[in-house]
Amino acid sequence: QVQLIESGGGLVQAGGSLRLSCTASGRTFISYAMGWFRQAPGKEREFVSAINRFGTSRNYIDSVKGRFTISRDNAKNTVYLQMSSLKPEDTAVYYCAGKRTGYSATYSRMDEYDYWGQGTQVTVSS
Repeated sequence: QVQLIESGGGLVQAGGSLRLSCTASGRTFISYAMGWFRQAPGKEREFVSAINRFGTSRNYIDSVKGRFTISRDNAKNTVYLQMSSLKPEDTAVYYCAGKRTGYSATYSRMDEYDYWGQGTQVTVSS
């Protein structure tokens, strides 16, 4: 069973930056596409970004394009989400997710992912 552990959340002022990390257990991380989702209070969980297994393809929801950057270090079994120019509407619990045999970065539905982390809270104050 693969475990995903997120870290890096916290409280930041609008306009600030945070970097989220998600580290996976096991030896097959390189075969996974990885995604980030978020869930704000009272809202459904939504897709934020995804990256393919080799880090050569990325995908973002429109509202974070130009502000967020997803990356991965397969040697460290870790995927990152660098968040800049944060806005209060970015406040949410952020979850990382892994999809087995992830050749592309087009996976944006929750049911496409096989593994989930426990989430990390990001709060952006105005």
